[in-house]
Order: sequence, then structure tokens, then C-alpha cells
Amino acid sequence: MPDVLRTTYKPGARPALAAMAPWLVLAAVVAVLDQLTKQWVLASLQPGQVIPVTGFFDLVLVFNPGAAFSFLADHGGWQRWFFTGLAAVICGWLLALTWRHRAERLLPSAFALIIGGAIGNVYDRLVLGAVVDFLHFHYAGYSWPAFNLADSAITVGVVLMLWGELRSSRQHKSQPTPEKRL
Repeated sequence: MPDVLRTTYKPGARPALAAMAPWLVLAAVVAVLDQLTKQWVLASLQPGQVIPVTGFFDLVLVFNPGAAFSFLADHGGWQRWFFTGLAAVICGWLLALTWRHRAERLLPSAFALIIGGAIGNVYDRLVLGAVVDFLHFHYAGYSWPAFNLADSAITVGVVLMLWGELRSSRQHKSQPTPEKRL
């Protein structure tokens, strides 16, 4: 075997790209599930239609041209491209972070959930001009804005990312510094 192969490949070691595969698959699964649920809603409901499921949850069909909580929804269309570009930049950054943490579990899972959710919503923006939202929770006169599976994945991903960072910073604080070891 040539020396180059002996020094660059270690038997039993997983190639770096293969280590990224689970996280890329998770992101793809989130994006596909998001789009499948949205296609089901688009085929089943008319815009603005409400189907009560429980006393606090409805299925609805609304189109959100803005961001979370309809932020910038009424701003003439430029936000479509702004949020698409922003999602692309954030996904690139999260892919780099996933690469850096590819041997871990928690942080790459969080990043993959966010990436998958972002891809699902970007697809809507590019194809439909707005994001399809259909999950609507309400209680005692209070109403949460409608959202979708992609939004849920992004939210869970951000919570996991914050938890992972908090856990990591606590571990670093609990490790003795060189001064404390003396």
C-alpha cells in the first residue's frame, strides 16, 4: 500500500464526510416531512378555512409572506428575498458548525433540525411566495399565530442548541484551570 494511503486513512476510522451523513439525512427528513404536511393541508383546506380539532387546537390554512409571527408580512414583497437570503446564509453557517461538531450528537442534531426547517420554509417562499402555516393553538381568547412543522423543527433545534451550549459552558467551568490544580 502506498505511504500516502497509510498516513491519510486509518482503518476503522469513519471518513469525515460520512460523519456528516446522519445530520444531512435528518435535515432532509425534516424538510420532506414539512413539505408533505403542507401539501396535505393545501390539498385539504381552502385559504382561511378553519377545522376545529380540539377546544384549543385548529387546523387552518394561512399564507405568511413574513417571518415568525408574520413579522414584515405587509411589506410589499422584498421580505421574500431577504428571508430567503438570510436562511441561506444561516444554513451555510450551521453546516459549518455541523462539520465542526460532527462527532457529537446534540449540537449537530439541533443544527440539522434548524437547517431542515429553514429549507422547508425557503421552498415555500420560492415556489408559493409565502410560507404555508396550518397549526393554530388558542385558549381562553388568546391565540398563538399559526405555524408549521418547519417552524416547530426550528424552535426545537434552537432550544437544543441553547441547551447544548449551556451544558458545554457548564462543563468548561467545572473543569479545573491550571491555577486551581496547583
